[in-house]
Amino acid sequence: MNYATIIANRLNVNQRQVEKTIELLEQGATVPFIARYRKEATGGLNEVQIAAIRDLLLRLKELDKRREAILASIEEQGKLTPDLRQQIESAETLTDLEDLYLPYRPKRRTRATIAIEKGYEPVADAIMRGRWDGWDEEALAGARDIIAERISEDAAVRNRVRNVFRRRAFLTSGLARGVDPEDEKVGKFESWLDWKEPINRAPSHRILALFRGEEAGVLKVHVKPEKDDECIEAMTSRIRPQGSAGEQYELAVVDSYKRLVGPSIENEFRNLLKEKADREAIRVFAENLRQLLLAAPMGQKRTLAIDPGFRTGCKVVCLDAQGQLLHNETIYPFTSVREERAAVNKLEALVEAFQIEAIAIGNGTAGRETEEVVQRCRFNRKVIAVSVSEAGASVYSASEVARREFPDYDVTVRGAVSIGRRLMDPLSELVKIDPKSIGVGQYQHDVDQKMLAESLGDTVESCVNSVGVELNTASRELLSYVSGIGPALADKIVAHRNKNGAFVSREALHDVKGLGDKAFEQCAGFLRVRESSNPLDRSAVHPERYALVEKMAQSVGCDVETLMKDKELRSKIVLADFVTSDCGMPTLQDIMKELEKPGLDPRAKFEVFEFDKNVTRIEDVKEGMVLPGIVTNITAFGAFVDIGVHQDGLVHVSQMADRRVNDPNEVVHLHQHLKVKVLEVDLRRHRISLTLKL
Repeated sequence: MNYATIIANRLNVNQRQVEKTIELLEQGATVPFIARYRKEATGGLNEVQIAAIRDLLLRLKELDKRREAILASIEEQGKLTPDLRQQIESAETLTDLEDLYLPYRPKRRTRATIAIEKGYEPVADAIMRGRWDGWDEEALAGARDIIAERISEDAAVRNRVRNVFRRRAFLTSGLARGVDPEDEKVGKFESWLDWKEPINRAPSHRILALFRGEEAGVLKVHVKPEKDDECIEAMTSRIRPQGSAGEQYELAVVDSYKRLVGPSIENEFRNLLKEKADREAIRVFAENLRQLLLAAPMGQKRTLAIDPGFRTGCKVVCLDAQGQLLHNETIYPFTSVREERAAVNKLEALVEAFQIEAIAIGNGTAGRETEEVVQRCRFNRKVIAVSVSEAGASVYSASEVARREFPDYDVTVRGAVSIGRRLMDPLSELVKIDPKSIGVGQYQHDVDQKMLAESLGDTVESCVNSVGVELNTASRELLSYVSGIGPALADKIVAHRNKNGAFVSREALHDVKGLGDKAFEQCAGFLRVRESSNPLDRSAVHPERYALVEKMAQSVGCDVETLMKDKELRSKIVLADFVTSDCGMPTLQDIMKELEKPGLDPRAKFEVFEFDKNVTRIEDVKEGMVLPGIVTNITAFGAFVDIGVHQDGLVHVSQMADRRVNDPNEVVHLHQHLKVKVLEVDLRRHRISLTLKL
């Protein structure tokens, strides 16, 4: 099979670009590396296109593996004819392959095999030829079972039924048999107790909601045409015996559809719908994760972080500008007036003692109340206070990663440290947490977990490499996502750093045991060594291009460091003079951008956000209010916005603009600061409806 041709046609990409991409992938190159440093080879394909080529290549290889297994199985049975071989070898989908294999698949004893054992196959053959010899009912029943199975294994018949499903199938749901309508768990799915819509119109979130209801034992979901007639008619169109033989054949067709073909094709379409819904939900999750990981970092500031709590108190930690833990203790501002005053005094003293520049407050239980306590403090220095998402902090604090970082502290201290660090640098801290636990997904526990893990892994890898990683301060977890490194090499890099001290250059990576030339090629451009004597080690220029940059500098009579600082000198460089067979204009332009702003962080600038001080509980929220909010999650049907009352409000997709919005990401992004208007407050169900149409 010519993979490059098939992939080029399916993805509408030039075949030469696909061939080069496949070649690089099979040499062990990662998607970020190919996209960033091999633009000439791929014709400038981006990460999304390269990942699509990689994924389709893997699927085609799996298809070929299955094709080989099927050919071997049929050949072993002595039933592989030249015509069948040709059909199998030209099959383009797994469905086509399995249809062709169905008559030859080893099967358990069926009604048809039992009838064959009883000698009724000649009766079935006669009926299909239109002959009628007045057999008894047992022989006729056996013959019908044989005919029903033959029809169900006919690839052409199955395809005709699929075509009817594509045009006519509905997604329906109702209360599962035996479930009491008054049962408490039914309430969660009351919207779906009598649902019906064409499968082509069913959105991802609805499909997953219905299947979740079925999984919970509350709903019974079906995916099939409203009536059986059209499917049965499609099945009988090939062979139509007349007379009594025809009657028996018709009975066999109906049985084949209801007992074999119908359930089988319905199961196929259920799986197709589920896969479609999974892909969409995972796409939404991955996009949210990307926005969260690339959220604006506050940067290196001395930070006091608070993990709020009413009864158990607020855990307070003080961190230095690099995020190292300096001090921890607990305050109890909500137990009495005296304790509140003591908490205020303590916070004022800690800010002064540790020269704190920022306060990070977890946004969970008691978060807004803790903000109010902080606002009552009178600090002798300028301090910003920021509400920080706690999502996943408890997962981190109980993890092996946290235990390794803070073996002598309990989970409450680790959680507070995580809150402070994620304000300083969200990316560096959030890579320590399983992405599924970060709280920005849609039905993340219902989707294909392998597909989800692969997609989220790609997203984290893309984000980490787009920002770049400081080699001498990065955690094991952050390093493991760098192109070409992975967990094992990350451990070796950290161990080498701990034993020998900071790396003095990128070149020093060669001293790490087990890190060979290939790994160095893949990772070096994404690592930064800020203290290196070579200024290019602080940039995204790959070491393979250092000699080229030196030639550029020589061409205008200066050294590399001067070239990086002097815009006028850079403007004198004629890029066309440096084009070679493996280094074209795209790479040269990337190099010039890096020389202008070496190691530029692509993330947005950090901005402080404040909630409305008069609105701290859902009871304070009134219809018509316009409030500041921050986007916490984006789904296919809208966006959730935190307005500071411990209950996010929903901006439905229909309330995002005065036009039709197909994808909420067109209008909002995660962590966006915005103004929202309150449409409705449902205190009983704790729901807040918001609009962006002010």
